[in-house]
Amino acid sequence: MEATALEELLREHPDDVDAWRAYGDSLRERGDARGTLIELERRRAHAVDAAEGKELTDEIALLVAEHQESWDAELPSGVTVEARRHGFATKVAVEWSDEAPALIEEALRGRFVTALRIRPGDDPEGEEWGHDEEHYDENGPLTPPPIEADALATLRLGRIVALDLSYFRIGDPGAEALSAAASGGRIETLDLRYCAIGDAGLTALAASPNFAAVRRLRLQCNAVTGEGARSLGGFRHLTELDLRYNPIGEDGADALLAAPFIGSLTRLLLYRDDVSAAGVKKLASAPQLPTALRSYWRSV
Repeated sequence: MEATALEELLREHPDDVDAWRAYGDSLRERGDARGTLIELERRRAHAVDAAEGKELTDEIALLVAEHQESWDAELPSGVTVEARRHGFATKVAVEWSDEAPALIEEALRGRFVTALRIRPGDDPEGEEWGHDEEHYDENGPLTPPPIEADALATLRLGRIVALDLSYFRIGDPGAEALSAAASGGRIETLDLRYCAIGDAGLTALAASPNFAAVRRLRLQCNAVTGEGARSLGGFRHLTELDLRYNPIGEDGADALLAAPFIGSLTRLLLYRDDVSAAGVKKLASAPQLPTALRSYWRSV
């Protein structure tokens, strides 16, 4: 199989060990040290004892130290690598700015880049917003004005399966813009923690076909209420949902129990104060909630 065909196969099936081995052979033929790295990591995974494993680990470390800088240089300047596999970038990060959309488009051409994080750029509050008690009142987290992010609508995200905007305060306008970003409906993991998103923004995302495949959704510490929780039914394939620090109340608990994904959830992260005492009772007795999750609410 040609190298380009193997690359496409591995983008879709990144755990295919045989395909990686074949790709490693191709890389070695072209003098790419990542071919050697793939073979060394395969041998380490099958090491017969600790001594052999340590020897291979040391050899891998030397190889990576020698070549990692040149491997990462394949990405455009201004892009940082957050995760790698066999020396190749798999998750990249870009700071938001006027130039970010073009930079993101270039970064996503990376051979095995399937995850993107967009970081807030010149944000005086930074990642600390939402952690201090002064950023809360009796209704939950306070949210400062959102960062201008209308250009999110211009992004083309069809090559990724995971999108991370955590701590990027896009607010409802940004979420509505993001809902228009072209993704081909491939994104399975969407991280929107501390993004200052409320009901309108969440409703726009849930209704967008670009995010119809989302299975893991993180919404911790936004401004979602029971009304917004009712829109979550648009994410029909959810298996993991983090709604902590959102005042969804009893209405929100009702909305979750009526959602099409409720029986498929393996993780549901909420606190008692998020759903109220009445909401806890409903979750604890709901037959449609998987047994393990229902048992958790019985103990709250």
